[in-house]
Amino acid sequence: MSAITTLISNLNKSRLFAECPNCGEEFALSKALLFDGTKKFPETAELIKLQYEKNLKDQLTVLAEKQKQVPARSERAAVSVGIGKIIEKILPTHKDFDIVASDCRFLGDPIDMIVFDGASENKIEHISFMEIKTGAARLNDHQKMVRDAVNDHNVEWGSM
Repeated sequence: MSAITTLISNLNKSRLFAECPNCGEEFALSKALLFDGTKKFPETAELIKLQYEKNLKDQLTVLAEKQKQVPARSERAAVSVGIGKIIEKILPTHKDFDIVASDCRFLGDPIDMIVFDGASENKIEHISFMEIKTGAARLNDHQKMVRDAVNDHNVEWGSM
């Protein structure tokens, strides 16, 4: 009898418990399917192994498909970002833009512009921070911080 066979036999007869690394549940080793992995797998273990191999193959197929789509998605994203950068610069000149262009000051980063409502008439009534987004674009972390600082009234005047 090999050392592995003896060990498995002793564990099957023992009152030892183990903890599942996935779910944390305890189970009796005597009730577990213990076998020598260097030999032919028991039928139950072989079926489980085959299922894992099939799942792995399926996941590899899905991954390969996703990898094929990456260049197209990256290109679309790059084009969208480029168009967005152009639009945010020329938007104040658009005929349907209802803010006086001379009241707008383009910043670009972290936000697109500050609007000094009334500056063109030497009478600033309101100051707005504006971020221009197209499509499904969302604020990045820095833009969210600016938005939150404004919403929290954490804005002050400073001069040198």
